[in-house]
Amino acid sequence: MKQKTKQAAKKRFNFSSTGKVKHRTIGQAHFNSRAKGSETRRKHHDGLVAPADMGRIEQLLPYN
Repeated sequence: MKQKTKQAAKKRFNFSSTGKVKHRTIGQAHFNSRAKGSETRRKHHDGLVAPADMGRIEQLLPYN
């Protein structure tokens, strides 16, 4: 039987061409008007999933 891809994880993670997994930086969805400009600029860039969490991500996304 084929494994199923977790759709919630599929929407939240992207794979780079070198195999790294990118995710959106947390804390950037709303309530940003009270944050400092330097803080919001720092959050503009995507984050990378830690190597310790890669195994779990590969289980959630088996065909990527």
